[in-house]
Amino acid sequence: MNFSRLQFLCFACLIAIFALGAKRQVATQTSEKSERNAATEESITFSSVHVDGPYIAMTFDDGPSATLTPKLLDLLAGRHIKVTFFVIGENVAEHPEIVARAAREGHEIGNHSWSHPNFAKMSEERVRQQLWQTDTAIQNATGTRPTLMRPPYGSITAREKRWIHDELGYDIILWDVDPYDWKRPGPAVVRSRIIKETQPGSIVLSHDIHPGTIEAMPSTLDALAAKGFKFVTVSELIRMAVPQRAPASPQPAATTSVNDRALAVTLSGSFSEAFTRQLSSQESN
Repeated sequence: MNFSRLQFLCFACLIAIFALGAKRQVATQTSEKSERNAATEESITFSSVHVDGPYIAMTFDDGPSATLTPKLLDLLAGRHIKVTFFVIGENVAEHPEIVARAAREGHEIGNHSWSHPNFAKMSEERVRQQLWQTDTAIQNATGTRPTLMRPPYGSITAREKRWIHDELGYDIILWDVDPYDWKRPGPAVVRSRIIKETQPGSIVLSHDIHPGTIEAMPSTLDALAAKGFKFVTVSELIRMAVPQRAPASPQPAATTSVNDRALAVTLSGSFSEAFTRQLSSQESN
């Protein structure tokens, strides 16, 4: 009876050890799959860019404005600064000459939808229509198709990011500095927030449809330049990206599996030894 119990205990422990190893392997595979999906999204969506240098991208949404955007273009030209405009298709159709001027002067033009709806609450077909209409308007104005898209309100699903990138070729551009100028807090507040939050690799959000924003820009741009920042377009910033240091890797699943097997062998040897002692004891009796 003692022999049978010992034998059963030995096999039960071995089964438990190998089951534990299998669970660890499945958990590791699941983690690796999640990391791959995250890496894919990171490669098409940018809120900022890890760069080796004091480079930043200023971006302006919702234009062009018939009066404010030309003023902004004038002050940018006077400072030899290039920025990125995320334009609304309806406004492009109404003022194509302003968008043409911006492109001609070296600024980048991105797609910001036709009428500024919330993409995350729309069907795929309606989102596609918003983007294609704006794409066409930008091409008609500049002769060049945009390669960047910023979703209105920054609202977009993971699935939309993937199919928009795969089908239309857009990188999805968000931001890491937001002065909330759309709330119209005043030029001084807009300036202070941008200067305080901007760091190398930042993508700065503003709107060229609010008078306070345009009023804030001369002193804002001058202060950023005084801090050593250099202005580039979003696409230029992305091309400057350098790899970040990877965090320490977890112990590989294979090592864990080997350790589990080693433990199993050790326990198996211990049980075999105990079994031999038990058998000798029975024979002597």
